[in-house]
Amino acid sequence: MAKKVIFSGIQPSGELHIGNYLGAIQNWLRMLDEYDCIFCIVDYHAITAPYDQKELPQRVYEAAVAYIASGLVPERCTVFVQSDVPEHVELEWLLGTVTPIGDLFRMTQYKDKAKDFAQGQSVASGLLCYPILQAADILLYKAHGVPVGEDQAQHLELTREIARNFNRRFGEVFPEPATMLSEARRILGLDGERKMSKSLGNHIGLTETPEQIWEKLRPAKTDPARVRRTDKGDPEKCNIFTSYHRFFTPAPDLERCAEGCRTAGIGCIDCKKVLFTHLRAALDPIRERADEIRGRRDYVLDALDQGARHCKEIAARTIAEVRAAMGMVPRR
Repeated sequence: MAKKVIFSGIQPSGELHIGNYLGAIQNWLRMLDEYDCIFCIVDYHAITAPYDQKELPQRVYEAAVAYIASGLVPERCTVFVQSDVPEHVELEWLLGTVTPIGDLFRMTQYKDKAKDFAQGQSVASGLLCYPILQAADILLYKAHGVPVGEDQAQHLELTREIARNFNRRFGEVFPEPATMLSEARRILGLDGERKMSKSLGNHIGLTETPEQIWEKLRPAKTDPARVRRTDKGDPEKCNIFTSYHRFFTPAPDLERCAEGCRTAGIGCIDCKKVLFTHLRAALDPIRERADEIRGRRDYVLDALDQGARHCKEIAARTIAEVRAAMGMVPRR
C-alpha cells in the first residue's frame, strides 16, 4: 500500500534558524518513515518580499545544505527547489480562477505584511496571491497532509476551500489536505515579542557557531519581573523558558530551571547557560554536518536535481488531469 503524501516548505529568505527547526524541520524528521515526504525550498514565495537578487542563489543553496544536514537526506525524502518545477505557477493561475479575491484580502498574514510594506513601499500583487501559490504547491502533489506552524493554519484552510471550489466546478481532482500542526506552534524571537526572523535580528541560526549563539542568547529577554538576580520570577512569563528550554532541555534540568526561577535560586544567566549546553547538543551535529556538506556542491545540487525530476513527473500528471477537467485539452 502506497504511503500518504505530505508536503511542506520553507522560504530561503535568510539563514534557517531554530524557529524553522522547531516549527518545521524537527516535525518533518519524525514523518520520514511513515509518509512519502516532499519538502520544498520555496523561492517563488521568497520573492514576494523585498530581497537582494544577487544573494538569492546562495540562500537557496544554504537552505538545501541546512535541510540535508538536519537529516532530510535524499535517500529518505524528496527535496527540491520550487522554481525548478514550473507547474507550480501554472497551477496557481488555474486555481486563481476559482478563488474569490475577498478570501485573499482576509488573510491575516497579508494584512500584517501589507502594513509592514506600506512604510514607503507599494504592496505587490504577489503578496496577495501568495496563498493561491501555497495551495498550488500542496495540491500539485495531492498531499494528504501539510506539517506547518500555527501561523499557516489559516492558509491551509483556504487551500481546502480552493480544492472544494475546484472539485465542485470541475469534478473530484484534489483531496483536501489536513493541517498537521507542530508541537512548537509559534516560536518567538530573542526579543520575546515577534516571531523569530533573521530580518528582525531576533534569531539563532541553525548553523551558527557556539560563540555566535551565546553572544545572542546572553542578553536575550527573560521574565521582566526579574530585574535583579534575587527577584523571583515566573518561568511561564519567560520567553527563554517557554520558547527554547521547553523544546531543547531534558525534564530534570527543565524543572530545575523552572524552580530556580520561581524561588530566585538561579539567575537568568545561569539558566541561559543550561539552555546553551542543550542547544549545543542539538545544533553542534547539524553545524558540523553542514560544514562538511557545504563543500560537496555536486552532492547538494544532484540531490536537488533528483528531487526536481521526481516532482516534475508528478506535477505533469496533475496538470494534465487539471487541464482536462477544465476543458483545456489538446485540439489535435
